[in-house]
Amino acid sequence: MQDYRKLQVWEKAHNLVLTIYRKSRDFPKEEQYGLVSQLRRSATSIPSNIAEGCGRKGDAEFSRFLSFAMGSASELDYQCHLAQDLGYWPNDADYEQIHQQIIEIKKMLAALISRLDVSRLQS
Repeated sequence: MQDYRKLQVWEKAHNLVLTIYRKSRDFPKEEQYGLVSQLRRSATSIPSNIAEGCGRKGDAEFSRFLSFAMGSASELDYQCHLAQDLGYWPNDADYEQIHQQIIEIKKMLAALISRLDVSRLQS
């Protein structure tokens, strides 16, 4: 078991959640229980799955939860794209910043999953 707070990918995912919450505050009221809720749920799911995986036994379980986090990151990426197409981000720079954060987190997750899988195969 390791402390998830020490993982750089968790820290970046947590900061992304904070960004999503701040940036989605001004979305239309009719989206409060629609897209805003989905954005926040999928964003929160990324660091939550990383944290849960850290509390599991063994690299295989950890890798599985990192894969769940990857799926949530992909889901969030689409939802942000949809919000952009609907004109909900105040400007293009907001969307681009979030999109780049998601890409970075996905790359970090992929690298960590790969490292865990390789170490498992070598054991």
